Formats: sequence, structure tokens, C-alpha cells
Amino acid sequence: MSSDASPMVTQLDGEPVELQLTFDMVKRGLVVAPVVVAVCALIWGENGAWSAAYAIGLVLVNFLLSAMLISYTAKISLGLMMGATLFGYLIRLGLIMAAVLLVKDTDWISLPALGATIIVTHLGLLVWELKYVAISLAHSGVKPARP
Repeated sequence: MSSDASPMVTQLDGEPVELQLTFDMVKRGLVVAPVVVAVCALIWGENGAWSAAYAIGLVLVNFLLSAMLISYTAKISLGLMMGATLFGYLIRLGLIMAAVLLVKDTDWISLPALGATIIVTHLGLLVWELKYVAISLAHSGVKPARP
């Protein structure tokens, strides 16, 4: 951290931990994507598979946009990072809504598969990442490897 008097104008100079965490979540998302697509194909057919693939892409892009926004603004100031996090969340929700509205009437989409995959993938990847995150001031971010 820089030594400015106000914490709202302080910038973070360390490693972009949020990018590291997000890249880990994206890797895990790509690992489980075939399973999710297969399950949706079994339940909703071919349209379910296409919908699941589309939804997984939306979720992974959402996570990447979030991490890039946070890491970029944290280098400028914490106040800007907080504002970007709040309003970025609203904008990203709007982008997901626009992406869903864009395809909702197409013949290859299954809205139940799309909605279920968006929700389950978001929550599943976040919960899975909890196993690998250290919530301590000594080692913020990814847990250090055990010897």
C-alpha cells in the first residue's frame, strides 16, 4: 500500500490476487463444463446442451470481467475499486440479462437449462474456490502450499 493519509485514495501495489483466483475458477469451470453440458443434455436434450455451454461461457466471462475490473481499479485507488465493484456488479448483471434476452426466443435455447446452469455454475465455482482460498491476513488470496 502507498502511504497516503486517506485510505480511500490508497492504492494497492501487490499481486492481483483476484486475477489468480479467477483464473483458477475458470480452469475448474472448463474442467466441469463437459459434465454440466452432458447432464443438461440428458435432462433437456440437445437444446439443453447448447444452453448449458452458453451459460457456462457467460459465467466464466462474468468472473473474468469482475477480476479485471477489480485488479485495474485497485492500482488507482481503493475508493474507485469499491465504486467499480458495486457498479460493475450491476453492469455485469445487466450484461447477463441482455445475453439471455438476446437468445431467449431462439430455437436452440432451453430457458430452464440456461437459468439452472447460470445459477449452479456461479454458486458451484464460488463454493469450490473456498477450499483453495486462505482467509487470513498473513496469506490473503490463495492458500500457501503445504510442505
